[in-house]
Amino acid sequence: MSGSKIKTFLSSAATTVSPAFLTETRSKRRKQTASMEQIARETIGTMYLEEDPSVAEWFRGLVPSSHGVAEYVADVFPSAQWMRRYNLHWLAGDTIAGVTVGLVVVPQAMAYALLARLTPAFGLYTTFTGACLYWIFGTSKDIVIGTTAVGSLLVGSVISKIEAEHPGVYKPEDIAHALSFLAGIVLFILGILRLGWLIEFIPYVPISAFVTSASITIVSTQLPTVLGIHGINTRESPYKVYINTLKSLSRTQLDAAIGITSIILLWLIRDVCAKMELRQPQKKRMWSLISSLRLTFTILFYTLISWLVHRNVPTGQEKFRIVGHIDKGFSHAGVPPMDKELFGLVASELPAIIVILIVEHIAIAKSFGRIFNYTIVPSQEMIAQGAANMLSPFVGGYVCTGSFGASAVLSKAAVRTPLAGLFSAMVLVLALYALTEVFRYIPNAALAGLIIHCTINLITPPRSLYKYWQLSPFELFIWVCGVVIAFFTDLEIAIYITVGLSFAMLLIRMAKSPGRFRGAVGVTRIIRTSQTSEPVSSCSSSALTMAAHQDHSESTRQVYLPIDTAAVHNPNLKVEPAYPGVFIYRFSESFNYINQAYHIDHLTSYITSHTRRTKPDDGIRPSDRLWCDAPPSAKVDDEKAGLPLLRAVVLDFSTVNILDITSVQGLIDLRNALDRFAAPALVEWHFAGVHNAWTRRALAFAGFGYPAIESADELGAWCPAYTVATGLAGATAEEQREVEALRFEMRGQGEEAQGRKSRVCQREGGEREKVFESVFGVDRPFFHVDLQDAVEAAVRDARGQDEREGQGVLGRE
Repeated sequence: MSGSKIKTFLSSAATTVSPAFLTETRSKRRKQTASMEQIARETIGTMYLEEDPSVAEWFRGLVPSSHGVAEYVADVFPSAQWMRRYNLHWLAGDTIAGVTVGLVVVPQAMAYALLARLTPAFGLYTTFTGACLYWIFGTSKDIVIGTTAVGSLLVGSVISKIEAEHPGVYKPEDIAHALSFLAGIVLFILGILRLGWLIEFIPYVPISAFVTSASITIVSTQLPTVLGIHGINTRESPYKVYINTLKSLSRTQLDAAIGITSIILLWLIRDVCAKMELRQPQKKRMWSLISSLRLTFTILFYTLISWLVHRNVPTGQEKFRIVGHIDKGFSHAGVPPMDKELFGLVASELPAIIVILIVEHIAIAKSFGRIFNYTIVPSQEMIAQGAANMLSPFVGGYVCTGSFGASAVLSKAAVRTPLAGLFSAMVLVLALYALTEVFRYIPNAALAGLIIHCTINLITPPRSLYKYWQLSPFELFIWVCGVVIAFFTDLEIAIYITVGLSFAMLLIRMAKSPGRFRGAVGVTRIIRTSQTSEPVSSCSSSALTMAAHQDHSESTRQVYLPIDTAAVHNPNLKVEPAYPGVFIYRFSESFNYINQAYHIDHLTSYITSHTRRTKPDDGIRPSDRLWCDAPPSAKVDDEKAGLPLLRAVVLDFSTVNILDITSVQGLIDLRNALDRFAAPALVEWHFAGVHNAWTRRALAFAGFGYPAIESADELGAWCPAYTVATGLAGATAEEQREVEALRFEMRGQGEEAQGRKSRVCQREGGEREKVFESVFGVDRPFFHVDLQDAVEAAVRDARGQDEREGQGVLGRE
């Protein structure tokens, strides 16, 4: 523990007070407040006292009103709001888009079901559920809920893990149903409680790394199927699967001809259509539609080849592997088994799956919302996902979420409303009842080729990695760690490690966020008044000087920049303290228990090193001094002889919203330490930008916001300045100009301003009108509107104290 932390701890222990002392302090504060009220009445003719928030008020604010309940229910069912405006034009657009997407998702759903280690029919059940339910709760017209490559891979991993631990106990579909049901319950509850904001805690980079890692893993699992190689354990780490596949290339079967050519055909159609879109922009929509249907065309093409090859071949003697028998209709529909032990086994796998499901879905929905200028509601998307995943097991499906590929097709097909999903569901029903005999001839290698084609596009491209490097190099390091860990170990481990590293980086940044001491710089604006396009060199020097002079006289002001030369402002600027002994400190971000020790140590070391003690002897006897607290050194005092006395500390709270007990205690300890350093004088504390009522209450309870005086009697010599507002109802333009003139009095401009004040506040017949009001409460005058107001008050009081003690600036110089 550092010396400063020991002092802080001991100071905290030493400042424990008795109930009698607290009573005396409250009595002193009441007298002080009464005196400040009287001063405010005499100075501005009116006053405003702050009312602290209460816990009871906070709890009352949580109770919903009848209007709020009705609005909440309406928000849960957004479809009820737009269905009343549904028309034939929307119906035509939704029908075309829904049927188009239905043709795309049929082969996609069948292929992704294989990743989940289920038969292709389960993929159709899953996509059907999402298509039927999303339009009721969803807030995006472009999203398609169904099977996805990443979600299916995660389900397949869970099935493999449980089967390995409990062989022969549970069916694969039962495991998938239990996982989907539990995930749906969690997502539905999160949505109902309006906790959609929780997804903001999940960083983007770990998800990007996970999707890339999952894509690499998916390709490794499908590569043996594409090549027709048997005997490869695709449940191992990806690097082992790739190595074993390369070692087994000599065992490649006829499946490779179908698998490799299907991948080439898919890419060829995509690239040709993309080029034709550029060459024929007037037919862009047609070529985009053809490109979207390339999956369906490829599967039908190879299904036809497979049927021609196997139509007369007995079962079990196929030339290459095919899907085989698919049950007709919803043969697996029904209540899934509710096995508590099975629920317990899959519960441990839920966190990673839920994170991926919701982040992938929300990311897709938000991207389309930005493109088409509408807003999605994350909590509603959670409800839609939760409902789809809860009901999916009852029709035979498994985990579902937003599919980027299918959603892109839906968007390009000019969808009008979320109701298009119903027409996609009709296509799926048709496929389940009328095309199962056709599906049995689909080659497995073609489905694997389709999976690889769809998944390879999910890998983060090099240009995105370069962007990560430019934006945040350390986050690129996290991304690389996630991909490497997933490649050599497991996807679940990778997602936990990358999220953990991201949170660690966030906490370290918060704990070490450097606050900056600030100094004053006078600035003005130079505006070019010429309306011509002549270069600057052609403008006369006198004209520029005149423009600069005019603007300077109107807008010269003080700004407060970091004194640190490592700041981003021009290093040639001379940034000086606002006044000797007055320190301005701005928190770079929130001030809380994580970083309070860092800020307190920084404030203590900087302030004590740039000021001198008021008295060389601190008055502590050697027998009473702490062993770690060295007595004042005469040599050090001589070195600091030219430094100013400590007068005031100005804290800029514009980046601080709420305070906790630890941070408030840190400020109390710092105040006590600086008061001992400056004794017998007291250090003033000014706060700027404190706009949270609970923060103001906490600071006031800790004794901040008030003048640094020993007793209320000392307020007689205190000259406060009040920031008043002139925008009250009934105030005329002339009255506002009069109030503006009153500011001269606040800055000590003499008796003329006092006369102006009298004219503003006193009217004919002795009647007094309220033309202005103080912005903040007059009982807490050291909580200022902005930094300028706080610094002016601190400098004015410090200058007055120096003058009273005969130690003004000229005397020190």
